[in-house]
This record gives sequence, structure tokens and C-alpha cells, in this order.
Amino acid sequence: MSRRLAASSATILFALPLVAAAMAKRPHYGGTLRVEIGAAVASLEPSTTPANPEETAARTEIDSLIYESRDADGTFSGAQGSGPFRISDWQPAKELTLAANEKFSGGRPYVDAIEIAMNRAAKDRLLDLELNKTDFAKIAPQDARHAAERGVRVSTSQPDELIALIFSAGSADKTTDAVREAVSAAIDRSAIANFILQKTGEPAGGLLPQWISGTEFLFAPLATPADGTAKAKELLGQNSSVPKLVLGYDSADPLAQAIAERIAVNAKEAGISITTQALPQGAAARSASLMQTDAVIARIGISSAQPGIALSNVLATAATITEVDASPLPSNANAQDVLDRERAVMKTHRIVPLDWVPQVYGLSARVRDWKPPAPGETWPFADVWLDPVPQASQ
Repeated sequence: MSRRLAASSATILFALPLVAAAMAKRPHYGGTLRVEIGAAVASLEPSTTPANPEETAARTEIDSLIYESRDADGTFSGAQGSGPFRISDWQPAKELTLAANEKFSGGRPYVDAIEIAMNRAAKDRLLDLELNKTDFAKIAPQDARHAAERGVRVSTSQPDELIALIFSAGSADKTTDAVREAVSAAIDRSAIANFILQKTGEPAGGLLPQWISGTEFLFAPLATPADGTAKAKELLGQNSSVPKLVLGYDSADPLAQAIAERIAVNAKEAGISITTQALPQGAAARSASLMQTDAVIARIGISSAQPGIALSNVLATAATITEVDASPLPSNANAQDVLDRERAVMKTHRIVPLDWVPQVYGLSARVRDWKPPAPGETWPFADVWLDPVPQASQ
């Protein structure tokens, strides 16, 4: 064998492992992505109104897969099936199968299909992730640490959901600024983050997270629980009497219940009597129950990474519960404008930020190129691909 031929052979042999590695990293076309959600979506018709916030969120995710266009208000439009997937099989409130749209303008998705199992309880979704019976499911923030310890592949977004105590509009004649500020001061936000949220969340001071506004540190809560209790007692001394308050929470949300009960304990230590009350499901029943509460635990998702838009949407959501200036900030609002509006709202203590939590997702080992969606984005199922054979997560 000539020296040139030997050198060429050596080069080929050396390159083979590199080629094989590159081929192994190429997206694999095909397979069915198995998804589980907690909502029971009853209809996919644009004219129908979802029954609850959970179903509304699920409808948005599904619409993003079957429609190509999204309007300025966030809703999806166009011909059904014009998106990356089209409906293949539909069993209302039970199961939805989507097939890849070969003619999608953005290019064919990598997976052939998506099977979405609905109305799955949180504990069942977590168990199915552990047993590799599903590829994707949302996990409650307080369960993220437990899931990781059980071997589930966990993905988290930036902290983009605000958990807040919001005083209802009907409490205006019952609470003063000092009483509302006292309640805010008495709450041990670190305990909520460390124990109830199992260190998945973080204490909130303002209406926007630090990573979006850059100014949340200006609204930082008091340093220690003892400082908060002392401040609350000082504020209550300004009132001739301290009202007994009723704090509502979503009956279907165990996290909200745990937080409400913790707040009641903190308030009692400061001399404030708070009774917790579960709010029923259904818009009419919930509206009637809200009239009987002085405050509620609300969970508000951040809809945009742009501070002005994000704050406007937070205030618009809060305005359905309390009296607050929810007029949209102008499109040319600068950082100072956003901060001034946030300060004005925070001074009323009608919205009491508690903690920030991320969106937590459980994934099987075969899911590749997953990136947790940013505020305002939807699940990027059109961009993920599946390993033909499950392997250790990367």
C-alpha cells in the first residue's frame, strides 16, 4: 500500500466516528409525541367559551398548533389545520390526535403526530412521566423538586407567573390603606417560597419580575418575618379597630389553598383575623362567592417580556377583582413610565405580590430540541423531534 493511500485510509477511519456522531445528532423525522394535560377541552370551535382558566390556557396551546395566524390580541385565526398540525381524531374532553401538516408554510414538523390525553390529574401525569408513559406534561411548581428526585426530566421557564393577594373591590369600605399594608407586611414570602413551593419559586416584591423590569428590587419586602410582624402591628395601631377578613382561593388549586392558609397564620401573629374560603368552579358561582370575600389568591401569568405590555396585562387581570388603574400604557412608554405606574398601584396595597413561580414541564428522555416558551409564547411542539429509541437525557 502506498503512503498516500495509507494516509487517505487513516483519514477516512478517523472521520467515521465524527460522521456517525453528527448523524446521531440530526433530528429524527417521525414518531408520535405523547402529551397529557389537566384540562378537559369540551370544544375546539372558535365561537365557544372555555369553562375555566385551565381550559382557556389549553385551548390557546391547541389553537397555536392548528392555526397559522395569531391576531394582535393573542387569539388565533385562519383556516383550521393551516398551522403545523391538523386534527386527525377528536374526542371532546378526552383525547385529541393531531397529524403533521405536510403543507405548513413554516415547514413540516419533525414529529408525525401528537396525542393529547385530557383531564389527567396532576398525580397521574407525574406518575406517567416516571413510568415513561408520556413525553410531556406540566408539573405543579411545588412538585418540581419531588419529580426531579424521582428521575423525571424537568424543564423550567423564567419566573413568569405572579402569585398575589388581591383585595376585592367590595372590601373598600372594610379595609384602609394601613390595614392592607399591614397584611402585606405580615406575610412571610420566603416561607411560601421555601416550604410551600419547595424552593421552586421566589419572593415577589413588585408586579413585574426582576428579569423583565430590572427594578423589582425597589419593592423588596421586609428583611425578616419579625420585621414584618412588627411593621404590621405598628400599622394596625393607626386603626380604631381591625376588621376580620375573608380570603378566597380557587377550590381546584391546592397551591392557592396552602398559600391562603399560610397567610392566615402569618396574619394571626400580627393581630389580624383572616378566614380562608374555597371559591367554587364556574363563572357565575365564582362571581357570587367573590362578593363574600375581602381578598383572593390570584395567579397571573406574564404575557410578554416587554415591561409595558406585561404590566398593562397584569393590571387588566387584577382589575377584574379590584379597583385599580388598568388603562394600557402607551406603546412608547419608557422604563420610567412603567416604574411610575407600578409605584402608583403598589402604594394602594390593593395588589399584594407574594411569589414568582416558573412554568415547570416534565419531559421524556426521547424529546429533543425542547426550549421552555417565553412569556407570550406557546409550546414549541412543531420544533421538537424524538429519538427513535429512548436514551439518557441530554
